[in-house]
Amino acid sequence: MAHSEKTVYPRIGEEVIWTTLDNGLPVCVVPKKDYLRKYALFATRYGGMDMRFQLNGQWLDTPAGIAHYLEHKMFDTREGNALQELAKNGAEPNAFTSNAITCYYFDSTEKFYENLEILLSFVSVPYFTDESVEKEQGIIAQEINMIEDNPEWQVYKRLMQALYHTSPARTSVAGSVESIRQITAQTLYDCHRAFYTPANMCLVVVGDVDADKVLAAAERILPKTSGPDIPRDHGPAEDLTAAQPETACAMEVAMPTFLLGFKCAPQPEGPEQMRATAVGELACDLMMGESSPLYVRLYSQGLINGSFGASYDILPGAAYVYAGGDSKDPRAVARAILSEAKRLTEEGLDEAYYRRIVNANFGAALKALNSFESIAVSMAEGCFHHYDPYRFPEVYDSITQQDVLDFIRENFVESHMALSVIHPKEG
Repeated sequence: MAHSEKTVYPRIGEEVIWTTLDNGLPVCVVPKKDYLRKYALFATRYGGMDMRFQLNGQWLDTPAGIAHYLEHKMFDTREGNALQELAKNGAEPNAFTSNAITCYYFDSTEKFYENLEILLSFVSVPYFTDESVEKEQGIIAQEINMIEDNPEWQVYKRLMQALYHTSPARTSVAGSVESIRQITAQTLYDCHRAFYTPANMCLVVVGDVDADKVLAAAERILPKTSGPDIPRDHGPAEDLTAAQPETACAMEVAMPTFLLGFKCAPQPEGPEQMRATAVGELACDLMMGESSPLYVRLYSQGLINGSFGASYDILPGAAYVYAGGDSKDPRAVARAILSEAKRLTEEGLDEAYYRRIVNANFGAALKALNSFESIAVSMAEGCFHHYDPYRFPEVYDSITQQDVLDFIRENFVESHMALSVIHPKEG
């Protein structure tokens, strides 16, 4: 049995047991004593942006949407369907694909170890036929068409295409109806062989569980060895100038909906990435959060409503700030955000207000410890990007007002900015 390491976090009252199995798989158990509910997540560091990679010494260009397509097909087994099998056992299973990871998970209050074995089995043993792959194309094409008709999706997709020149961040995780037509059973097997290998994955279990039983199941079911690390290509480094300053189209909306984006510098792996996320989120909340002077002013002027929100996101080889919602005049909101950034960098932040927002964000991070799903996803992401998500108290301790002001000054720059607007159709 591989060596396990327990870390205790006295500031947040948590403990975590990490083990790396002989096959290279990191396994994380987060004990939650006396909870009836148990949660398991099996993740691979493979997402929508990983379309170009090297396998057996050759660079492969795979169709857009293949990681998401593979996620759909992984539930197929020789015996039938793993979703139905898990549901029959009283579990609630699901999966999702993002730009950078794919996760399969379930929660259950009974038959947990049996369900865990089903999860590990179907994710590690692919079963595709040309017929089943072709049949799935119709189902996913319908899903894509539904997404494409959604104004919230369109405004986001168009923003990413306005911000980036060539980055795969421009491409929908689901791909397009045209791109998924190119997917075959062989392409899916190639992608599974490349990325669904123990050292590129992470298993996280949260609940009142026996860690040794979890490890024994993983060791019994999963491959005994891991494949090589797969080089990926997310395109050439881009400068921070937006590809185009504005993009707009008309759809069935009652009033204009918009997203304003600011292109930020890509972040390195490791603890610095976690810190950069915290600084970026603080900057967004201080500048544009519900209790910010800017939000209150724009709301009272009728330029934004309760749909307005802002955040900071890090992707492979890319990072950006976005803010948006419904507005009768998105350009006026964009101008107000730029001038607020200028004001804050010149005048600084009110100390009491700054402390209040830091405390609120710290409180939100503490509250997330109540969500098994949030814990599991953050542990998997931390594992893949080489940081410990439970070190967030130390991260907040290390952030200064100057860090936040530097972030605002460096990133809220007009040349880095793109505006995406969906206007109501006329007539």
